[in-house]
Amino acid sequence: MALLAGKAGNARVVGLTGSPGVGKSTSTAALVAAYRRRGLKVGVLAIDPSSPFSGGALLGDRVRMQEHATDDGVFIRSMATRGHLGGLSWATPQALRVLSAAGCDVIVIETVGVGQAELDIARLADTTLVLLAPGMGDGIQASKAGILEIADVLVVNKADRDGADTVARDLRHVLSLTGRTDGSWHVPIVKTVATKSEGVDDLVDAIEQHGQWLAASGALERRRTTRAADEVEAIALTALRVDLRNGALDVLAARVAAGELDPYTAADELIRDT
Repeated sequence: MALLAGKAGNARVVGLTGSPGVGKSTSTAALVAAYRRRGLKVGVLAIDPSSPFSGGALLGDRVRMQEHATDDGVFIRSMATRGHLGGLSWATPQALRVLSAAGCDVIVIETVGVGQAELDIARLADTTLVLLAPGMGDGIQASKAGILEIADVLVVNKADRDGADTVARDLRHVLSLTGRTDGSWHVPIVKTVATKSEGVDDLVDAIEQHGQWLAASGALERRRTTRAADEVEAIALTALRVDLRNGALDVLAARVAAGELDPYTAADELIRDT
């Protein structure tokens, strides 16, 4: 990481999330194809959930992206969450820096599937896409889950199915009620059929427009500074957690369990003595 510090940070980072079944992997593959048609080098970090028994991941996203397997301008890496909450792997920021330093123009991060506690992607990406699909829950449910709040671009995938227009209308209604804007940026709603690559070029255009707005408004620098702060904090807390797991912790824990000490005082003593 020290050697890469001056070489990373130039890639556009696009996060892609949504409920399981909305077509995230297919949409990722379609986005890669669209960027490659524009002559850009693309990296993909596909996050898969880990098995609670083996600790491994199915790596199904790599199976769905076989059309790009022989393209030298595309690098696809599946990463297991290994129990890390937030929809990402703990090593995702480090992998992001490696791909950026390797010369990727665009890096697409696909999460395992978003819920109320899985919003890390919004802090890691420059532009966050939230996918919905007909029959997978309406815009009101999405708003209740909190995922509309992290969207820079909303995508209604599988738009050739019945109900797609209804989903888009519900999303517009919810956005109008919540006033979901980020300064002068108004969240667009793009309809796609990823299996047929329909609407994908419009989606890329929306991502590019958001990127231009980020650069012009100064939001890009703020987002990347926040991203760096989160990464430094996570590394520091992990190191601190290791340091705290010493013999003093066991002694203090025994005193708390015996009722001789309250946990707040014990924590203060542990930090003071570490």
